[in-house]
Amino acid sequence: MFFGMAHTLGALTVEGAARHAGAWFSQDLWGASLAEMSPAMSAYWLSVNSFGPPFIVIGLIVLWLNRRGITPPSFIAWSLGGWTMVDLILSGPGVGQGLIILTASALLLMDARRIKHRTRPGAHADKRYAGQ
Repeated sequence: MFFGMAHTLGALTVEGAARHAGAWFSQDLWGASLAEMSPAMSAYWLSVNSFGPPFIVIGLIVLWLNRRGITPPSFIAWSLGGWTMVDLILSGPGVGQGLIILTASALLLMDARRIKHRTRPGAHADKRYAGQ
């Protein structure tokens, strides 16, 4: 959740994407070419249409599950970790965002593994393990 908020808010403020909001709301992006990306379109893709907002939602889901004593399913961690590895291979290492996401993915996997090994095979004694 922290990464999604930092990315989105940073893009809107530090990177100045919010100054293009007038173009976004006046339908200037409708029918615009991605091949000839305008500054307003680039700012939109960096902020509102980036993966920042979905990261916020994923983070909130993980927190919601945790507060109810439910371990998030390991596919969330594998998906985020895999996506991050592809991103790092294609774009190169950034300023640490990949490390942050990979660390979060590893922590989620370790918790899912810990809960799985605490539960007897075939039994559903531990309500925290949502992966069975």
